[in-house]
Amino acid sequence: MGSADAKSGEETGVPAKVKPHPKFKEIYQITLEHGARRLGTRNLTPGLTVYGEQLIKFKGVEYRIWDAFRSKLAASILKGVQNVPVEPCFKILYLGAASGTTPSHVSDIIGETGHVYCVEFAQRSIRDLINNVAAYRSNISPLMADARLPEKYAMFITGKVDTIYCDVAQPEQAKLLADNSDAFLKPDGWVMLAVKAQSIDVTMDPNAVYQQEAKVLGNRHFDVKEVVCLEPFDKAHAMIVAQRA
Repeated sequence: MGSADAKSGEETGVPAKVKPHPKFKEIYQITLEHGARRLGTRNLTPGLTVYGEQLIKFKGVEYRIWDAFRSKLAASILKGVQNVPVEPCFKILYLGAASGTTPSHVSDIIGETGHVYCVEFAQRSIRDLINNVAAYRSNISPLMADARLPEKYAMFITGKVDTIYCDVAQPEQAKLLADNSDAFLKPDGWVMLAVKAQSIDVTMDPNAVYQQEAKVLGNRHFDVKEVVCLEPFDKAHAMIVAQRA
């Protein structure tokens, strides 16, 4: 099944406590033996890891520790974001999927009845995404394409998606996201934009960049719900969450 590149995870014998996140479905709060607290997701592919993450077994269920220093979505949850439009059965368009660290946790959350379309331009990253993640997860479709050109992959996306998640190092991140939303997002759908300030304007104050990108979304008929700074997990990054108005 799939490629030999996927990694078998070492399950820890360390006792841990797992409880559902009080706000977000299929996201879990894990307390390790030494008291450290982490986020986690229920592993859709038991025994396999994606990026060397720790596997925890609790009451017969395997969970994957979700590293907030390697995932802006996890970082935004730890920083108190109030809206996470990634839920069981959702269809998600993920722009800038890289090698699949965060998409694999999205895959866990949405489950076998959901689907995540992963757009990535870099050849090496898409190869890793295919071999290490998509080969073992039937709810992921990897698409090698430029997220600035949604018409190039429109034929591969069936129907409208519930949420578009965007994490691309491009100068016009909000415009790129809005263009994809025009093509693929449901009328009342959501977007999450991981803004990398230095990709937009290295001379501007990051907070000014975040507000600038939020304004772009507002001008494209989105109701911006929140802007959450991601430091210390990611320097000069913020997560913008908005809903189609």
